[in-house]
Amino acid sequence: MKDLLRTSTSLVEGIENILNLQAKLESDASNKYLAMAAWLDRNGYANTASYMYKQAEEEREHFLKVFKYITDMGGIAITPSVPEVQQEFASFREVFEIALQNEIAVTQAINKVIAKCRAENDYATEDFMMWYVAEQREEEKNARRALELFELINGNEADGKFQLDVQISKIG
Repeated sequence: MKDLLRTSTSLVEGIENILNLQAKLESDASNKYLAMAAWLDRNGYANTASYMYKQAEEEREHFLKVFKYITDMGGIAITPSVPEVQQEFASFREVFEIALQNEIAVTQAINKVIAKCRAENDYATEDFMMWYVAEQREEEKNARRALELFELINGNEADGKFQLDVQISKIG
């Protein structure tokens, strides 16, 4: 059956596979942000928790956008499994260090999708993915800004942590 469907799509199998990997990565990112939001909530950072809940929802939308693109193009979108994610963090700051690392990993994965599109002359998918390129510039900038705030505001003192919680919620 898959061979019959393959004739009804312009997606080559390699592009479909890498898009399914990207969808999984976006879904995983949503779950990671959700775990970060829960940790922040448990530790009294309500404003930043709200910011992270919003990030989790945004990443879910990114996942759904790729997932739907695969099906719209006649491909087979694979619902990703839900892996275990880190639930505990050593500090308020560590949450944002990990968030930045995750955003950089997503950017690198998007670059691989685009490179594959170029190798396969899949201009439609490359065009679709360019939205993600612009989005990732913003995501990385916001993650870096949060870490900059830790440098600007003394995050080790109670007042500094309160100010961080307020200021981070205003990013983006």
